[in-house]
Amino acid sequence: MSGRVLVTGASGFVGHALVRTLVSAGIPVRAATRTPSATAFPGGVEVVAVPDHMQPFDWAPVLDGVEGVVHLAGIAHIGPGTDPAVYDRVIHAATAELVAACSRAGIKRFVFMSSVRAQSGACADGVLTETDPPHPTEVYGRAKLAAEAAVKAADIAWTVLRPVMVYGPGAKGNIARLQRLAETPWPLPLASFTAHRSLVSLDNLTRAVVFALRAGVTERQTYLVGDPKPVTVAEIVAALREGLGRPPRLFAVPLPLFELPLKLLGLGDMWERLAGSLVVDPGKLIAAGWRPDADTLGALARMAAAHSH
Repeated sequence: MSGRVLVTGASGFVGHALVRTLVSAGIPVRAATRTPSATAFPGGVEVVAVPDHMQPFDWAPVLDGVEGVVHLAGIAHIGPGTDPAVYDRVIHAATAELVAACSRAGIKRFVFMSSVRAQSGACADGVLTETDPPHPTEVYGRAKLAAEAAVKAADIAWTVLRPVMVYGPGAKGNIARLQRLAETPWPLPLASFTAHRSLVSLDNLTRAVVFALRAGVTERQTYLVGDPKPVTVAEIVAALREGLGRPPRLFAVPLPLFELPLKLLGLGDMWERLAGSLVVDPGKLIAAGWRPDADTLGALARMAAAHSH
């Protein structure tokens, strides 16, 4: 694909990095964001202001002159107490409206950024593949799955990506929490957290989007997106401390001592992410031709080093 690509949610963690990756690949970009003055985009990027997705929006003017669309905008993190209707409106209904507008406008390629949570809860038995039936366990995942269904029903060449937890400069959520822990000088009681989890680097994810836009083999396909090798929480923190030039300084404490306090604090999802396993097999996307960087621990160390400067 060489024509202009619209990126929704372009000022977000993934969106801003994706815009840079597309520009580096020689693809013209139209960046749609609610805060056009708050984000510095590379030269040549056309920036358009759009409202939030709580109300229907006329996408036709924004889609004029566009060949492909990457839809990232939505609620990025699972928040306690959020009305399920908000998730359905912002994630599901808004996606359905956008992909319908893309179909009417004759858009050639539509890439939807879904989530592994459309397929699974915070942890899962065994290694997940695209052939496993989806079983989302909370409103965010169910809204993502409903949005996927709307995309797949549209008369358009679509690709659905289901990334696992994304890490990279500026990451939020549990990766940011682990990074803050790694930056402390104290020994940490995390050596017992040895369940494996798949992560995906921001670079690997944005390259997957570019690949999906350009490779015809990805049309009308759904892909789990993760780095090739899963890691443990203990390995993540050790890698982050290596990037900071520090020894791991991890020691073991029985896991049940963490479980009850976290659940009492309403952080049950964090507990599952820390102690449970969630491993995906990215083999389908790799077999299609995506070539990810396999050095997850090295990438985590580089992320920590960059953050410290």
